[in-house]
Amino acid sequence: MNYDQFLKIVEQQAGAGPRAAERAVQATFRTLSERLSKVESRDLLRELPPEAMPWLYTERDPETFGVGEFLRRVAERAGVDAETAGRHARAVFWAMGQAVSPEEFADMAADLPHDFEPLITEAERRYVEIVPARAFLAGVAERAGLDPEGARRATEAALETLAESVAPGEVENLVSQLPASLHAPLKRGVGAAARMPLEEFVRRIAEREGVSPERAREHAGAVFAMLRESIAGEEYFDVTVQLPDEYRTLLPHP
Repeated sequence: MNYDQFLKIVEQQAGAGPRAAERAVQATFRTLSERLSKVESRDLLRELPPEAMPWLYTERDPETFGVGEFLRRVAERAGVDAETAGRHARAVFWAMGQAVSPEEFADMAADLPHDFEPLITEAERRYVEIVPARAFLAGVAERAGLDPEGARRATEAALETLAESVAPGEVENLVSQLPASLHAPLKRGVGAAARMPLEEFVRRIAEREGVSPERAREHAGAVFAMLRESIAGEEYFDVTVQLPDEYRTLLPHP
């Protein structure tokens, strides 16, 4: 994608003129450069139009602000109000979703905190119908009787342990069908592919989550239920068929 095409996408998504769209791109990229690691900003630049380099390239260590401060800085740089900054930033993230590979976009998303999810989700719509992370976590929370933060801990613990239990290729397929903010635990666990007994599977989840094995088992069941609802049926089968038969007590019934 060339720069003119990138700008046109931002114009269309933001409902802005050419000058406003370019200000939005510059403001969003400059602010993103302050939040991303040096390595990630350079990886992203390899797939974006070269005109982005002056704004996105960085030699500094990343700052640790959240999405509220991100949008405040975008608004200040673009000379717009907060509501407009949010709309423009979403448009730029949408354009990035069009311009870069799903793998690179996921790497960038993993470099950002969870509260960037509204911007991340905007771009994820391009790839497949991915259930938003908020909906996935809400489903886990409802099934397991957890608050939002507890649901996130349970989900991340279960996904990391699941990634340790199946082949790396299946982890990659899961990554392609789950929201970007859930990719990090899967990537932490990839590579082991250990056919572990159910007891060990539950023990690792309990340890990561900081709960009893009994609660970990309940939480893992809730995560598997949401996986079954959120990913393609054949992908769910390909993942779960690699688990020992004793896991059937943990998996949702047809």
